[in-house]
Amino acid sequence: QVHLVESGGGLVQPGGSLRLVCAGSGFSPNYYAIGWFRQAPGKEREGVACIGAMYGVTKYADSVAGRFTISRDHANNTMYLQMNSLKPEDTAVYYCALATSFSGSYSLDPLHPLEYPYWGQGTQVTVSS
Repeated sequence: QVHLVESGGGLVQPGGSLRLVCAGSGFSPNYYAIGWFRQAPGKEREGVACIGAMYGVTKYADSVAGRFTISRDHANNTMYLQMNSLKPEDTAVYYCALATSFSGSYSLDPLHPLEYPYWGQGTQVTVSS
């Protein structure tokens, strides 16, 4: 049974940094990708970043490119999201999610939430002065 647990959220001032951690268990190393997503109040869940299992290829949303970095410890099934230069608009609940395969059914977008059947419970990130 796949189990994903996020940690590392909290309150940070604009311009600050946070590192989110996703600890995973119950899945084989042959998964397709792990991703970070976020959902702000009243908004749809959106993809933030993802990293492929095989070659570590990454993709970022335009809104976070250059500020956020996704990485993974493949041996320990742990994923990280380093968030720098945080802005108030980054405030949201952040989720990690696992894709075991890629359907390509959603505009061939590896950051589409529907490509990810397994989700963690989320961790709150609040950027405010």
